[in-house]
Amino acid sequence: MASQSQGIQQLLQAEKRAAEKVAEARKRKNRRLKQAKEEAQAEIEQYRLQREKDFKEKEAAALGSHGSTTTEVAKETEEKMGLLLTNFQKNREEVLSSLLNVVCDIKPEIHLNYRING
Repeated sequence: MASQSQGIQQLLQAEKRAAEKVAEARKRKNRRLKQAKEEAQAEIEQYRLQREKDFKEKEAAALGSHGSTTTEVAKETEEKMGLLLTNFQKNREEVLSSLLNVVCDIKPEIHLNYRING
């Protein structure tokens, strides 16, 4: 019975060691899975940042030409507005006096289509 009891003890110890090895293997597997997931997340983030950087560069290149065109148009508009304002101020008095002369100097005349009944 002692040998049988000793055999059972050895089996229990072997089973316990096997369970410990399985548990340790599971822990290593879980650690490795977690590490692989973190590495994948880091790689995904790096890829996303690179693609975002490329997009920003292309967007800047596309908008850069559009932005300079917009700036040029705005500059030309400002120049033209300045020229118009200068011309307005220079010719203002002359135009006002001419307009007032036309409106205020009334010369009564009979219209060409007026028929005298007679």
